[in-house]
Order: sequence, then C-alpha cells, then structure tokens
Amino acid sequence: MKDGTDIVVVGGGLAGLSASFALSRAGRRVAVFEGDSEVGGLSKTIRRGDFRFDLGGHRFITKNEKTERFVKTLLEGQYLTVPRKSKIYMQNKFFDYPLKPSNALFGLGIPTTLKVISDYSKEKIKNLFRTPKNISLEDWVVSHFGRTMFTIYFKEYSEKVWGIECSRISEEWVSQRISGLSLGVAIKNAFFKFSGQEVNTLVDRFIYPPMGIGQISDRLKAEIEKENPVLTNTRAVRINHKNFLVDSVIAANCDRRYEVRGSEFVSSIPLTGLVKMLAPPPPDDILDAVSRLKYRDLVIVTVMLDRERVTDLTWMYLPEQDMRLGRIHEPKNWSPHMAPEGKTHIVAEYFCFRGDGTWNLPDGRLVSLTVKQLEKLLAIRESEVIGSCVVRVPGAYPLFEVGYTKHYSRVLRYLRNFRNLHIIGRTGMFKYYNMDRAIETGIEVAEDILGKQPRQKERETLPAGA
Repeated sequence: MKDGTDIVVVGGGLAGLSASFALSRAGRRVAVFEGDSEVGGLSKTIRRGDFRFDLGGHRFITKNEKTERFVKTLLEGQYLTVPRKSKIYMQNKFFDYPLKPSNALFGLGIPTTLKVISDYSKEKIKNLFRTPKNISLEDWVVSHFGRTMFTIYFKEYSEKVWGIECSRISEEWVSQRISGLSLGVAIKNAFFKFSGQEVNTLVDRFIYPPMGIGQISDRLKAEIEKENPVLTNTRAVRINHKNFLVDSVIAANCDRRYEVRGSEFVSSIPLTGLVKMLAPPPPDDILDAVSRLKYRDLVIVTVMLDRERVTDLTWMYLPEQDMRLGRIHEPKNWSPHMAPEGKTHIVAEYFCFRGDGTWNLPDGRLVSLTVKQLEKLLAIRESEVIGSCVVRVPGAYPLFEVGYTKHYSRVLRYLRNFRNLHIIGRTGMFKYYNMDRAIETGIEVAEDILGKQPRQKERETLPAGA
C-alpha cells in the first residue's frame, strides 16, 4: 500500500469499486478492502475449470443513459445483447413470465383466468373510491392485481424467497421491484408487443458481458489498480472514530492486523456489520435497532453436465413449496463462453437463512438434492453429471419486514452524524438496488467527496414519514 492513503473503501462489490474507480480517476489515493478472495460481491462470476457462473444470474438494465455508457465503455464494447426468456413452473406446467394472457388462459383454465380478471377489475373499481392502505406485500399485490392473482403468482414464491409470510413482508419491497407493472401493462405487452422499456420487469433484452457479470467488477479492479491497491482476503474488523469523525480502519489479512488512516471512509459492507464495527460502539438503542435489520442468505448449487444444452431459458422460477429450489438458470443461454463446447451447467438457487436446515446441509447432500429435483424438472440424467460446485452467499438480500423502517431510520440518522463516513450499495444502504443503481451510488459518493458537498438526494434515503 502507498503511504498517505486518502480514502478508505470497505467492500469490493460494484458500489465500492465504482466509487474507487471514480476517485482514482480524479487522482485521489484510495485503498480498497474486500474480505472475499475475489471482488464483485453478489455480482461476481465463479470459475470452476472451464465453467463459469454468476451467483444467480445478473442482467444489466438501466434507464440512465450515462450509466449505460459507463458500463459499455468499461467493457470496451465487449458485451452481448441477450433476449430474456423466462418461465414459471407450477401445477406441473410452464407459464411464461411476464404473464401472457394466452398462456394463462390455457394453463390455468378459463374459469380461473376469468376469476383473475374479475378480481383485478374489482380492485381497480375499489381503488377509484378509496386509497388502499398497503402495509405488506400481500396488501400491495391484492390492491394492484386482485386476490386470485396474488394467491397463484405471488404468495408461494415470495414466501419461499423471503422465508416469512407475505403479510410480514413490507410493501416497500414489492412496490420498488415491480413499480409500474399491472396486469393491464402485461396484457398490452403480450398482445401488442409493446417494448416494455418503461417497466424494468418487462424488459425483454439486456446487456451481458461474454465472460460473465463479474467481468464488470474485474475491469473496474484492473483500472483502479493502475493507481491504487485493491486488497482481497482483507476485511475491516474495527472502525475507530472520535467526535463523529472516523480516524482509521483496522484491517485483517490472514494472521496480520494493521491500521489504515484516511480522511474519508466509504462502506458498502452490510449496514449491520458496519455499525457493529464502530469503536467506541454506538448507544444501546442504535445497537438494538440494527439488530432488528436482517438479510436473506443464499446457497448456490451448480451442476455441470455432459450435454450441449438443457433449456432455452434465461431464468426459471419455482414457486411451489414442495420443491426446495427457488430459481434456476443455464449460463450458456446468457453467453456461449460460460461452458466448454458440448457441455452445459445448471445454477440452482436456494433462498435461506444462515444456520437453517438448507444452509447447514453438507455440500454432497445439496448436490444430490439438486440433481434429483432437476431430474424431475428438466429430465436430466444423473449419469450426465460431470461436476458440481456449492457456494454459500451470506447477506445476499436486505429483508424488508413490516416495521423495519422505524429501526432503519434510527440507524441512518445516527450514521449521518459522521462527517466523513459514507454508505453505498445494496447491502451498505440496506436498499434493494439493481446493479445499475449500485454503481450509481458509488459514483455519486465519489462526486460528493471530490466536491465535499453532500447531495440533497441523500436525505431521500430515509423512508417516507420517518
């Protein structure tokens, strides 16, 4: 590391790397600490022999032309435009996603489809005369889609993803994720082939690097390292401060610990971990509040196959509870470079909590379970399996439980007292951001540091009414 580090960035995901890239370009001395062996966070690409796979599959889409230019320039024109083709598997049938009326009609049957449309129409009429009080995911979906649609398409999958009942999932999550989507938009998109560009959930083409989504993070790292160090296998263990001014970070690498001083500090690590690292510790009420913020974890099981291809899908969603898998994808459908010629692999996602039955299953049991489910689902044969890989991903998604905003706001207000500590990214800000927004938060904070004038929009990160 260079002497006189100016800015310390804790966390080498997309947000932290984007901030470090912008600061390095401006000539600032930056040190990046990443606890994992590779950068990228959730947006990394794992390599196993000649196979590559992402942690769940990540498409890059954005409405921000500046962000799109940034990524395309970073990739030096090396990107693919991939058509999205996704399906939902339930009731032993495949349904198109986004929903297509003809598919729903013949898949669910005319009586159920008429019930869906009837419930949807009733809710729309009700909403003309009163503003729905949406507290939970269940409230929001029913008021926008109707009870039948909620029960069929949203309930089981949402509860599998988040591990709690829909009545306990905050409406903030679903309104952020599918804001602007309605059954009417889906029907128009299906019948009239509207582009759907104004509704991200309906976008049917996306940008993807040929060697996996981690290519974005790898390119950022390479550019940063022209001027500044990016230290992997190195994690922050303590953040020293006095009078709401951070003075230094204690970093650990193998058996060594060392202190790194700086004038500005940027964090994209989980918000809960950041608060617990502060020394001296925050007041008890802040520690209590942060203990009530939770993340959902992920186990990825990849099965390599001696077959050219299994599906033509980008994603397949598996909502039903009798199948432990939540979602699968075949990387070769994203880029032909993700698997060797004549081979393919399936990436299976298990949504879980650290310490639960799924998280604690031995790797061999997880692979065996996955293969059996794929045999039933995709008609693969166990004899075709030529390899496997299990990756556990802690803190993958912030969990927006009903009532979380009270605790989140308290923590955020406390952290705003620090004059040189900045939080960015999905896990750092406890926001369900897509890749484009994670990149933008890093660049925006870099611009704030360079100009040393906080943005007015920072205040908007407090939940409404907090």
